Amino acid sequence: MIRFREATVEDVADVVALLTDDALGQTREGADIEVYETAFARMQTEGGNRLIVGEDTEGRIVATYQITFISGLSLRAARRAQVESVRVARALRGEGIGEAMFEDVEARARAAGCTLLQLTMNAQRTKAHRFYERIGFVASHTGFKIVLD
Repeated sequence: MIRFREATVEDVADVVALLTDDALGQTREGADIEVYETAFARMQTEGGNRLIVGEDTEGRIVATYQITFISGLSLRAARRAQVESVRVARALRGEGIGEAMFEDVEARARAAGCTLLQLTMNAQRTKAHRFYERIGFVASHTGFKIVLD
């Protein structure tokens, strides 16, 4: 059984370990932990930005996601939840934690008054793509990014 809760600063190192635990994360993550703790502190000042962790029965952090609530005018003034940085510990993938996580995501989004749940993922994550489609997400848009120096 996994319990999902809002992260604390004490959880940041465990979250970074989850973010680093794959081929893409190994190339993008790994800065000094203080950089992540500073970012977490900034997130805490942003009212609609939450880092969530999943704990197993022994209190270990085995999953994480970030959810941001966004109010807007499009789609009849829809409030949406944006989900990012979704990770499950490598050794526990395929055990239903992802489904449980997205039940938590949806419950938090509904509680925040959202009528739309959206996420982004790296196109190289083909297994994740299949997972999201299986739980009901539809690939509806093409995304673009630009790195700002």
